[in-house]
Amino acid sequence: MKRIYDSWDRAYKSVFGALRQNEPCTFTVCLSKDIPIDSAPMLVLYRPGMKERFIPMSSVCESDGYTYYSTTCSAKIPGVHYYYFSFLSGGQWTYIKKKAAHEGILNDGDLFQLTVYDESYETPEFLKGGVMYQIFPDRFCKSGLQHEGVPTDRVLRDDWDGTPWYRPDQNGHVWNNDYFGGDLEGIVQKLPYLESLGVTCIYLNPIFESHENHRYNTANYRKVDPLLGTNQDFVRLCNEAARHGMNVILDGVFSHTGADSIYFNKFKRYDTLGAYNSQESPYYKWYTFNRYPDSYEAWWGIDTLPNVNENQPEYTDYICGKGGVLEYWMSLGASGFRLDVADELPDQFLDNLHDCVKAMEGEHVIIGEVWEDASTKEAYGVRRRYLLGRQLDSVMNYPFRSAIMQFVGGCSPFDFRNQIMTILENYPKPSIDVLMNFVSTHDIARAITVLGGESADGKSKDWMAERRLNPQQYQTGKNKLKCAMALQFFLPGVPSIYYGDEAGLDGYGDPFNRRCYPWGHEDQELIEYTRELSRVRSLSKVFIDGNMKFLTLSDDYIIFARYREERRKAMVIAVNRTDHDIYFDVDKTPFTDRYSMFDPVHGEVNGNQVRIEPYGYVAVKVEL
Repeated sequence: MKRIYDSWDRAYKSVFGALRQNEPCTFTVCLSKDIPIDSAPMLVLYRPGMKERFIPMSSVCESDGYTYYSTTCSAKIPGVHYYYFSFLSGGQWTYIKKKAAHEGILNDGDLFQLTVYDESYETPEFLKGGVMYQIFPDRFCKSGLQHEGVPTDRVLRDDWDGTPWYRPDQNGHVWNNDYFGGDLEGIVQKLPYLESLGVTCIYLNPIFESHENHRYNTANYRKVDPLLGTNQDFVRLCNEAARHGMNVILDGVFSHTGADSIYFNKFKRYDTLGAYNSQESPYYKWYTFNRYPDSYEAWWGIDTLPNVNENQPEYTDYICGKGGVLEYWMSLGASGFRLDVADELPDQFLDNLHDCVKAMEGEHVIIGEVWEDASTKEAYGVRRRYLLGRQLDSVMNYPFRSAIMQFVGGCSPFDFRNQIMTILENYPKPSIDVLMNFVSTHDIARAITVLGGESADGKSKDWMAERRLNPQQYQTGKNKLKCAMALQFFLPGVPSIYYGDEAGLDGYGDPFNRRCYPWGHEDQELIEYTRELSRVRSLSKVFIDGNMKFLTLSDDYIIFARYREERRKAMVIAVNRTDHDIYFDVDKTPFTDRYSMFDPVHGEVNGNQVRIEPYGYVAVKVEL
């Protein structure tokens, strides 16, 4: 039985996924001649708040008892649109909605989403096809250099392998004032190591002066934290990274500052007149006080993180204006910013930030922290327009991370495909090519712990603190992590390695996912596995901007292709999620189809037989 409509198949929708503004797209439906048709179907386009647009479809051919109807149209207004098909059958209106694509059911299902993005939208080339490496600066590498101006109220630890402090004081406050001493020069020293992993972009968690070790409570936006080094050390890092083929992007924390900052100055550390000190402060208008000075809006109610009004003109100008914070760090070598809690930044501020970053000479990227489908995210009571072409280039790809972890954990391969394809369908292609794909970050438990350890649900931080993986748990977690990383590296987007994942570093949630990199105790096998992933990724340009197609979905393994239609080249990836070998014959699967070149680049292919080792993968270059 033929499908009525399939939005993932170019035979039905000539442009897969999101449409560029004014880009023509042909929509085709296939109706059985057993269905009485009183009038030809119509494509119905709908945008919230606008009238429906009815577009007639015409019969284009008949074959094997089916009639095909098509229409070609475009959309002029960027935004999230929806569509469905309708026709009269036996005097009744009949509808083709989302379920029809997969289950052949009429009159049921949701509307199809159609994202339309700005016709001028392009994303930076330097990130495409590369590998990102995320570094929590205090915990990556300590150079041993002495730094000047380090505040005396910090606890400088000398137990690199120790557990980060996490217990609150008698008032219930966790000060996060213990530092292990990782610095910018330490990162410079490890650039050859990062280059050996295939890294092309370094993403740094906050480096601005702050008085907690995570540095998300900014004290001075224009100064490197003294324990990390100096602004000139940052220039040196960017220059040296460039010599190794890497760009550096920074974490931008613009929804709040620290209470202990030159702007708020609650604890009178600074000579500046902070907003907490006087209503005559030049920073007073940045903040919202309910009862001056002790009651003020704070991020998630945490009084050490006073919220700012991002659209307050003086604040916007300080960050996004001429000679402002963004321009300053880009002038020193930053290649862009990852935006902390991007969904808490208003549209107008994101517009201003985008215009500032994109006006700078050269390519600069803007990546937002958004945990959901960024195309349909709502915040501040409005549908957000992050990926329509005038705000973000990309987002942290939490939906892919969820799909990967669930698949490795045993969920249906069909559910995995649906999760992946939904994001690919909803996001603009320029965004997809630079999606930040990870399995661990500083905000979630490390993947190896999630995959191999006990669940931390309902457990206390005391329980998490010293609970490390035992040898059996570690091996289980490592095996499954390798499977997850294969998906992370070969799905569309850019793999982002959270420092230490490639070395076997484990840990539950914050701060135990932020332990120091285990220099001298690395899992060298896992490091070599990561290098091999990068090597395979570098062998084909399909990983720069290639499309994606699932070929085989089995309970034990999946096969998918990354391909460039116009060049008829593909990389076919088969991934085994089980603890036993998988064997299959090439000619009994859609592994290849009329190929003229078949070149295994990773894994075991003997003649017609393919073997995928437990939790492993096979990669084959194909030319059609």
